[in-house]
Amino acid sequence: MNNYSTCPIELVVKLINKKWVIQIIRDLFFGKTRFSEFKEDKPELSNKVLSNCLKSMEKDGIIQRISDRYERDVEYILTKKGQALNKIVYELAIFSIDEDLGDTKFSDETKGKLKNNFKDKLLFK
Repeated sequence: MNNYSTCPIELVVKLINKKWVIQIIRDLFFGKTRFSEFKEDKPELSNKVLSNCLKSMEKDGIIQRISDRYERDVEYILTKKGQALNKIVYELAIFSIDEDLGDTKFSDETKGKLKNNFKDKLLFK
């Protein structure tokens, strides 16, 4: 393939390779929907960066912002396009677990539990 600007792999990598995007997508699959929830396990993520990231993801059609009419209660959900990333996120998780990318030395039992957890959350019908 000579024209990399139209390479399907490059296009999807550009979509999910922005800082924090893949982690937020994972969080959405695991049930987080609110701004504060996305920050819970990411102390280095500033409000400004998260806000910009969510706006970018909304612009890219990955998430939808839902709020009450007073803008007090805001949630984010995956769009159909965002939900279609489930298999990609699943395969990334499985690759990481199988190849022990974090050098965690998980037992086979723990690896199985992790894989099942990701399978339950990401390979929905």
